[in-house]
Formats: sequence, C-alpha cells, structure tokens
Amino acid sequence: MTIIRDITLKARKYLEDPEILIFIGSRQAGKTTILKQLQSILEQENKKTYFLNLEDPDYLILLNESPKNLFKIFPVDLKKKNFIFIDEIQYLKNPSNFLKYFYDEYAGAIKIIASGSSAFYLDKKFKDSLAGRKKIFNVFTVSFREFLRFKEEEELSKKDFEKLTLSEKEKIELYYREYIIYGGYPRVVLAPLSEKQDILRDIVYSYIKKDIFEAHIRQEEIFYKLFKIFAVQVGSLVNASELANTLGVSKTAVDHYLYVMQKSFHIKLINPFYKNVRKELTKMPKVYFYDLGLRNFLVDNFSPYDTREDKGILLENAVFRQLLDKYDSNDIKFWRTVQKNEIDFIIKEKEAIEVKAQPLQFKEKNYKIFMENYKDFNFKIVSLSVKMKNVGRHNIIEAWEI
Repeated sequence: MTIIRDITLKARKYLEDPEILIFIGSRQAGKTTILKQLQSILEQENKKTYFLNLEDPDYLILLNESPKNLFKIFPVDLKKKNFIFIDEIQYLKNPSNFLKYFYDEYAGAIKIIASGSSAFYLDKKFKDSLAGRKKIFNVFTVSFREFLRFKEEEELSKKDFEKLTLSEKEKIELYYREYIIYGGYPRVVLAPLSEKQDILRDIVYSYIKKDIFEAHIRQEEIFYKLFKIFAVQVGSLVNASELANTLGVSKTAVDHYLYVMQKSFHIKLINPFYKNVRKELTKMPKVYFYDLGLRNFLVDNFSPYDTREDKGILLENAVFRQLLDKYDSNDIKFWRTVQKNEIDFIIKEKEAIEVKAQPLQFKEKNYKIFMENYKDFNFKIVSLSVKMKNVGRHNIIEAWEI
C-alpha cells in the first residue's frame, strides 16, 4: 500500500472536471505513484481506467504516428467516460496536439491525466498553450508532513505543530533533523539509513543525467560543477556573468543551465522584493534547492545538523522548502539593500522571515531600515531547537512550525 500524497487528494477533486490534468516535477519525485493512486481511486468507484507509459517505444511509435492509434492500444467504449493515464507524456513529438485532439474531439468520453518529467521539455513541446483545457500540478519531493506519514506517523502528521506536547515536539524534531539531511525523495525516505546516500547518488548520476541529455547539454561536467557551486552557495545572489567567468563558458550557456535546473525542479531562483529601487538592491535572484538530500549529496555532507559548519544556509534552505508547502514559489521573495541589509524571505508582501541558526545573534539594529520602511509587515525569526520564545519583541518559531 502506498502513502497517499497531498497532491493526490488535491487532484481528486478535479477528476470529474473536463480539463486535462498534468503532473510535472523532477524525476523520482513520485509522479507515477500519484497517477496510480488516482487510478485506484477511480477503480474503487467502478470507473473505466487505462494506464500507458510512454517509455515503452512500441506505444510511443504508435501515438506519434497518430493520436487515433490510442484506440488500437485500448478498447475504449465511447458511450461511457474513460480515464486514460499517460506517464511520461513529454516523449511524444507533439504532446500539445495529442491532448488538444482528445479534449476537443472526445470531451465527456475521454479524460486524460498525464505526467511529465523535465518540465523544460514540456515547455518546448507544448506549442499550443492548451488554454482553458488543462490544469497543471507541480509535484515536489515529499513535504515534512508527508514525510511523517511515510514514517507511519499519521496522527502526528495531522497535529497542529504549534500545540504539541513536549514528547511530541521531541519526536518531531528528530524526524525533522533526518528530513533536512536526507530530503524527501520517496525512495530515499523509505530506505534504511545505510542505503539513502546510494539512492541519492543514483538520482544525481542516472536520473538527472537524463535531464542533461534531453536538454542537449554537451558539457555535462560543467553542468555538475555549476550544480555544486549552487549547493555550496545556497541563499546567495546568482550572478550569471561571474559564474560564466568562473566556469570558462559563455553567459548564454550558464543561462541555459539555470533554465534546465529550474524546469527540472532541482533549484529555484527567487526574486528580490523592493518598492524603492534607489535604496533596494539589484534584480539578481537568490538560489535554493527543492530537495535538501540532493543539496547535501552535492556538497558531500550528511553529518548531523548540530555538527555542521553550514547549518545556517542548510536551515535557510529548509525554511524555503517549508514555505513551498504553503505558498506559490512566486510569492516567496527576499529583501536586500545596496548596503547589504537583508531579510531572508518576504512572503506575499506582508510577512518577513529571518532565519537564524543562532537566534541569540539576532541584532535588531541590523534590521532597522526594513522595519522603519515596512512597519505593517509581520516579522518572524525562525530557528531550530528553539530554547526561547522571543528575542526582544520578536517571536522565534521552529522551522517545522511554518
């Protein structure tokens, strides 16, 4: 029995709607499992379903010849509603035309639910916007609450994290420390400790290699060097020109690598928040990883949190991952002035979050400019293993409470 993902429950509400459902995300994030879960839900309701994986070359050849060849693969009864699940739809030569054809010609009789790895590949092949015909779901590696369910802590995952008992807090913190070291790839979460690093190695050098191949990147070693630079410099500003000089490649090449890394759901570049362009910095973004296990593999460090020299940036990336479960990534920004005054995260232009591995080092005078200019913002300090509830007049919360 598989653990039901949050996105499965979210998508379930749209199964009877006419729109095509498309799940995109990194390889090994669990998209196939989500499709299977939705198929199982429909079968329990006695609905007619079919499942097709386009990594099978025979099926791929047939459907590339003509969308109508789907009827040669499955005995579809058009007098009834049929739910057709298509895994890895990006392998089609023209997935947008394929989906558009079935939506326009067989509405009410055929509903397609599809998955696609490598969102950058989907972008380039989806020449038709499919406007009004599709609903897209972004699939990330498992969230912390999902992680708890994977650990058979169903009841704990449902708790209000702000109202835990002392023993529940201790348990949560132990799990969270594992989560921020090894991340949320489903296979990694379920594996014994002795196998987690090997699975992450397989993801990095086998599955991510497919992203590189499909993006027609020839300098694979440069791509991985850039990946490792970002892993070391999590939360830092990204200057494509400087990176190009460091790596000895063109800025165009770096921009392309950044595009592929983002569209493959490995890194996210977040933009600065500003209202006064003269005082507040630059248009350069900051970089974070979607999965902390991937990040820690690239820096070759799986040491416990308390012993790490990089605990500050690790915790900052962990907070970013927590925020993704509540907000659209475009609602997450940062603030920084030319004098290098900085707030780690600005949420929906009304909440400010500063991450501190050592909250006692927080000095309010360093944030005076922000507080004077944005008095209506809710300001929070986020840490881990919090020993006090506030520093001065500011609340401190645990990273897992976000």
